[in-house]
Amino acid sequence: MRVHVLVLTFCICQLCSAQLGPIDYEPAGYGASWQWTTFENDFNPPLEIIANPDPSGINTSTTVARFTANVAGAPWAGVETVHGQGIGTFNLTAANCVVKIMVYKPVISPVGIKFATPAGASTGEILVSNTLINQWEELTFDFSNVVNAPSSNGIDQIIIFPDFTQRSDNRICLFDHVILSNQNGVNPIPMGPAPTPTYPEANVISLFSNPYQNVAIDTWMAPWSVAQLTNLQLSGNDTKRYDALNFVGIEMLGNNVLDVTSMTHFRVDFWTPNMTEFKVKLVDFGGDGQYAGGDDSESELSYSLSTEAWHTLEIPLSSFSGLAGMNHLSQLIFSGTPSGSGTVYIDNVLFFNNEGASILEEQTKSIKAFPNPSTDNILLSAEDSPMNTIQVFGLDGTVLMEDYPHSTPRTIDLSKMPAGLYLVRVSLTNSTVTLRIIKE
Repeated sequence: MRVHVLVLTFCICQLCSAQLGPIDYEPAGYGASWQWTTFENDFNPPLEIIANPDPSGINTSTTVARFTANVAGAPWAGVETVHGQGIGTFNLTAANCVVKIMVYKPVISPVGIKFATPAGASTGEILVSNTLINQWEELTFDFSNVVNAPSSNGIDQIIIFPDFTQRSDNRICLFDHVILSNQNGVNPIPMGPAPTPTYPEANVISLFSNPYQNVAIDTWMAPWSVAQLTNLQLSGNDTKRYDALNFVGIEMLGNNVLDVTSMTHFRVDFWTPNMTEFKVKLVDFGGDGQYAGGDDSESELSYSLSTEAWHTLEIPLSSFSGLAGMNHLSQLIFSGTPSGSGTVYIDNVLFFNNEGASILEEQTKSIKAFPNPSTDNILLSAEDSPMNTIQVFGLDGTVLMEDYPHSTPRTIDLSKMPAGLYLVRVSLTNSTVTLRIIKE
């Protein structure tokens, strides 16, 4: 018997317990575009993606996977993903050790699933037989007995054996909707990371996102929050998971207060297995920078979206109509329904400007900065007006440099500053312009 690592394209948490959604073989889902290799099945016909023959029952998917188990094939004939592709890399834990798969078969026979590592270590296949013929049935595979085994760490492949038996005829076996969940069979997990944002770095103030340098945050779960926070990785991508969520407060206080007046949108990516409503609230503490100081303002938006899929919210800041200002943002609050029992995965929490090219080009045509980014000096020049004051701020609002040039052009020395993003505020005769510069 050929030893295979069974890599199911299903909701797996890379390197912990996360998931993008079930392996559903839908065009916009997971599995259909993955590379699946057929093995020990006579002439090894490829896995096919076909229309669901019975979408009226428990499986309402539009498309499903079709595997033809040939008479001349081995009992353990099956399909596998390519190492490191599709499901990425993850550890099998108590939070994701139960695998569910829907099958539609012409006979009653064992279905097998197993996982493997890049080195070929395998969990060994678990076999579960269907009990129904020519109708969809969900099978459950419990891998809890191998959670602590070496083969459970660094898994990057799934293998499926649709008809693990000797055959007297060719058998068309359909399967679909592969998910991972905990030992109680609830809370499926993402099988991959959130989409990667592609905004120009100069257009972004990032609180939490791998592609960008993040600003300082006081806490991702304030003491007054009612939730549980887990920091994890999905395919090497940092992600936060909140469980038992009633509400959670992310705070930017003191020197970490945010000025996002140069931004146009707020973005967050989230994935939930059980929340039907997701809420986002921004809180501005006002000029005094103090909670309940008399000049606070806040605004909350609510979204009803489907479960078990990554959602990207790109919210125009103008939608937060209750905010009196956006230059002293001190709190970001997530909540939703059901209250107190929700689970949500969070990534790419950031503010961005969507003007197209860069803030410098689109918002500050009266000011030129070159080169930007720079490793040491940036030359500022104003076309139609003298520069009365130049101030350089950190993203926390701290004034790092101040100059009164009364001339143009003017060189800003960045050589002693750490690499990162900075705000430059230039006072002209009739206006004040704020632009972003990058020190590499």
